[in-house]
Amino acid sequence: MQDLPRHHTIRESSHRIINPLTTEKLHQLGEALFLPAGTRMLDLACGKGEILCTWARDFAVVGTGIDLSTVFLSAANARAAELAVAHRVTFIHADAAGFVSHEPVDIAACIGATWIGDGVPGTIDLLRKSIKPGGIMLVGHPYWRQPPPDANAIRACGAEFESDWLSLPELIGQMQSVGCDVVEMMLADQDSWDRYVAAQWRNIRMVIDANPNDDLTPMFREELRTSPLEHTKYQREYLGWGIFALMDR
Repeated sequence: MQDLPRHHTIRESSHRIINPLTTEKLHQLGEALFLPAGTRMLDLACGKGEILCTWARDFAVVGTGIDLSTVFLSAANARAAELAVAHRVTFIHADAAGFVSHEPVDIAACIGATWIGDGVPGTIDLLRKSIKPGGIMLVGHPYWRQPPPDANAIRACGAEFESDWLSLPELIGQMQSVGCDVVEMMLADQDSWDRYVAAQWRNIRMVIDANPNDDLTPMFREELRTSPLEHTKYQREYLGWGIFALMDR
C-alpha cells in the first residue's frame, strides 16, 4: 500500500485539521446538521480524523475514516484515544479513491480531497454510493473569492488554470447540476486560512533547523522564502474554501 510523501506529513505535522477550517467551525457545522446520536459517517481521505473524533465526542457519531497516510492515521488513532472515542471510530489505511462503504451510512464525506473522484462531480458520484436514502454528503473544496489577476495568483492558489477553481456561486451551481441540493455550508475566512498556512511555515522551519542536511531542506528553504509572500499577496485575498452539505434531490 502506498503512503503519502514525507513532505506532506512534515508540512502539516502540528495540524489537527488538514484544511483551513477551525475547530470552532467544524463544531458549528456539526451543530448545524442536527446530528442524532448514532449517526454513521464515512470520511474519505480523513487525514488525522479530527472531524470524526470530535463529532464522536460531541454528537455521538459513529464512523470510519480512510486515508493513505500512516502518519496521519497514527495521529487519528491517538486523538480517538485522547478523546475516549476509540470505541466509536475506526481508521483504515487504504486508498479512498473508489472506496465504498459495505453498509450505507448517514453521512459520507470527502473534505479537501476531491482528486479521489477527479473533481467535484466525480467525488459526489463516489460519495452517493455509500449513503442511505436521504443521507448527507460533505464536500470540502476551494473556490475563487474574486477573479485572480494573473498567472502568478493562479499558481499561488494551487491551480494551473483559472478554470481549475470556480467562483462560489459557480461551485454551488455545479453541485446543483449533478442532482444535489446544497443544504448547509461552512466557509473558511482569512484568519482561519492564516492559521492553516502559517503553521506550515513553522513546521518546515523546525525541520530545516533540526535536519539541515535532509534531502527536503532545499525545497523547504525555497518554500519558506516564497510561501509567506504568495499567501499574503494572493491566497488569502483570492482563494476561498468551504465544506458543503449536499443531499440528492
